[in-house]
Amino acid sequence: MMTPAARPISKLCLVMTLTAVILTATTTSVLALSRIKDLVDVEGVRDNMMVGYGLVVGLDGSGDSLRNSPFTKQSLESMLERMGVNIRGTDFQTKNVAAVMVTANLPPFASQGTRLDITISALGDSKSLRGGTLLVTPLAGADGEVYAVAQGPVVVGGFSAEGEGSSVSKGVTTSGRIANGAIIERELKFDLTKLEELKLSLRNPDFTTASRTADAINTYLGTDAATMLNPSTITVKKPRRFRGDMVALLAEIEQLRVQPDQLAKIVIDEQSGIIVMGSEVRVSTVAIAQGNLTIRVTETPQVSQPNAFAEQGETVTVPRTDIEIDESEDEKLTILQTGVTLQELVDGLNALGVGPQDMISILQSLKVAGAIQAEMEVM
Repeated sequence: MMTPAARPISKLCLVMTLTAVILTATTTSVLALSRIKDLVDVEGVRDNMMVGYGLVVGLDGSGDSLRNSPFTKQSLESMLERMGVNIRGTDFQTKNVAAVMVTANLPPFASQGTRLDITISALGDSKSLRGGTLLVTPLAGADGEVYAVAQGPVVVGGFSAEGEGSSVSKGVTTSGRIANGAIIERELKFDLTKLEELKLSLRNPDFTTASRTADAINTYLGTDAATMLNPSTITVKKPRRFRGDMVALLAEIEQLRVQPDQLAKIVIDEQSGIIVMGSEVRVSTVAIAQGNLTIRVTETPQVSQPNAFAEQGETVTVPRTDIEIDESEDEKLTILQTGVTLQELVDGLNALGVGPQDMISILQSLKVAGAIQAEMEVM
């Protein structure tokens, strides 16, 4: 019989157990949700690509060959002329200069004087940019306007070395980076604070996800401020009672959590054997049998020669062939029931001992048979 003193302890244990279960379920549910800021892109808040053409100097004989890279020679002549040195008409050969393309991304709302990382890529037949220095290079946007200027020593991650008999290389030596190698000279004018309405674009368009996102925003603001236009776009109007600007509104709603939905989809990369399946993939009742016919042919030639005192005969090679046939008789027929989940599908295929390449063939056959309720994309 339980003593009176033991009853409160049992009740306490029960309460603690129920509390732990509820907390675990709540934590799992919260972790399954995603923030709106991780699901959408905001209209006007994006990077802008920039590109420029420049010269890298100071290379240790690994630059462009001026005979095979006429654009490098013309650029070098033009640069020296601007500095008061006229070398046109002279035959000069230097391999310490390389023509390069400089690329960078201009972040949204970047102010004048901010520094950016840039990427340098060889344009001619240069073997390596290691040890080189990029000269002043203007970086222009798609509109042709210059927004930044780049310059600095190039850092190359790879290396290469060669001799008369062999060579070794690692990584790519014809491209590199310059950390904080560009300075923004011109800003992009975009005033987000004065907007009364903006658009949110889902990175993975979906009707259900867009509807849930709009509902979460409206529930938080207490008004119909968000409207779903299509599976990709949601418009958000600033409520009249909201005292802050659009930036403050975005800062509040981007932390809201939404359960994103996804299509039942299977992505197959036949070259690498990679298979990615969504959690919503379902399979109808189907029987799967997988077996391989393997034939092994082994040649073991033997030498036949006459006896030591034989008057006639010659030494010959006698072929010996051993043939083995494996029909994989131990493989069995497996039945997948209707509506099996992704885990059950994988477990069923693994039970057959199916490798990646065979699994790709099985999935394609199931799709042809109409047994998979999912979209299949072969890369």
